[in-house]
Amino acid sequence: MARLPTVAIVGRPNVGKSTLFNRLVGKKLALVDDRPGVTRDRREGDAHLLGLDFRIVDTAGYEDHDAQSLPGRMRLQTEAAVASADVALFLVDARAGVVPLDEEIARWLRGSTTPIVLVANKAEGRAGEQGILESLALGFGDPVQLSAEHGEGVADLFEALLPHLERDETVEDEPEDDDPAAPLKLAIVGRPNAGKSTLVNRILGEDRMITGPEAGITRDSIAIDWEWQGRPVRLIDTAGMRKRAKVQDKLEKLSVADALHAVDFAEVVVLLLDATLGLESQDLRIADRVLEEGRALIIALNKWDVAQDPSSLFNGVKAALGEGLSQVKGVPLITVSAMTGRGIDQLLSAAFETREAWSRRVPTGELNRWFERAIEANPPPAPGGKRIKMRYVTQVKSRPPSFVIFGTRVDQLPASYERYLVNSMRRDLGFGAVPVRLTLRAPKNPFGG
Repeated sequence: MARLPTVAIVGRPNVGKSTLFNRLVGKKLALVDDRPGVTRDRREGDAHLLGLDFRIVDTAGYEDHDAQSLPGRMRLQTEAAVASADVALFLVDARAGVVPLDEEIARWLRGSTTPIVLVANKAEGRAGEQGILESLALGFGDPVQLSAEHGEGVADLFEALLPHLERDETVEDEPEDDDPAAPLKLAIVGRPNAGKSTLVNRILGEDRMITGPEAGITRDSIAIDWEWQGRPVRLIDTAGMRKRAKVQDKLEKLSVADALHAVDFAEVVVLLLDATLGLESQDLRIADRVLEEGRALIIALNKWDVAQDPSSLFNGVKAALGEGLSQVKGVPLITVSAMTGRGIDQLLSAAFETREAWSRRVPTGELNRWFERAIEANPPPAPGGKRIKMRYVTQVKSRPPSFVIFGTRVDQLPASYERYLVNSMRRDLGFGAVPVRLTLRAPKNPFGG
């Protein structure tokens, strides 16, 4: 599959980079706020502009700081994005005019081999005229005058990008989601500072995500396309999720909502725990949310290389999971170290196996044979002396596996018997610990009215 050409958006903080990113991908994927420095990691998406398709990369605001500081590490990510792009959009704020930091960025970009397109954003109305004139001095020619918020000037942007993005290759259609060859959509979730971004970097073999001792560095959910042993993976790093009562800041609320949105679109979710802290109630709440959404779940114990009394810790976490996640028994528990790379192949192998079970569709004959055996081994109760007749079962969908059982008086079936059927399905039909949905339905009584 030929790759799409890549466009990076660069500029100082708060000039509208994420707003333009959202405009081009057609969705509100990047977090947007009035305060500067919201975006920290590179965020990528598929952009469409008047029939032109390309990969767009939103970057952190470029700031001149020490490379070891958080802003400095953010700047390194921006520089890497520009170096790997086919063309970069250099955004300036037409209303604010050119400031010293714009001039500093321009000096850096002039030394880059990547073609640069200057864009004067927030150019609607007459308030931006002076800033547009000032931007000519940056040395990149006439700016594209744009309003990312209102969508003005996109035709001019198309004309500026077209010479850099025209390709002879055709991009093949991606496989359907239920095709085993389709990319595995794998989200990494957990509390702040569990090591999610460090794990993603270790998996990719590069410093793709900004990491550090500060909690809550990641704000957006960042999706990265990658391959493991020749199999495509879409890896999603998410913001840390704290207890709801502790989340007061508007930006953190947006970050947590974005992480939950990423869970909704994942196939397999890895809940990363900090082995030095063990299992906490917030971890169980996150796991419960993942299972409620019908996603396949894997638990990974990170920082295993520095865990104390590992055998006792592993058994304790396993027992707590068995008690706290009673609705799904046997969720895979894997020990990893994002620092050393231990357990990563085992984790990815388990993720593919879990997706296979999550996507499984049971042949009708096999399903009905299981149904007969399950009822024969443990017949349904007869509340009030009236038998509950269970006639047949059908699978209505996969991902997650969902079944409907038809019969008479099934509305009186106790929850314990429903659990028996679901657990029997998991054990006998190869679903393991993935969520299984079961609905009971009685035929309509034609004389009921």
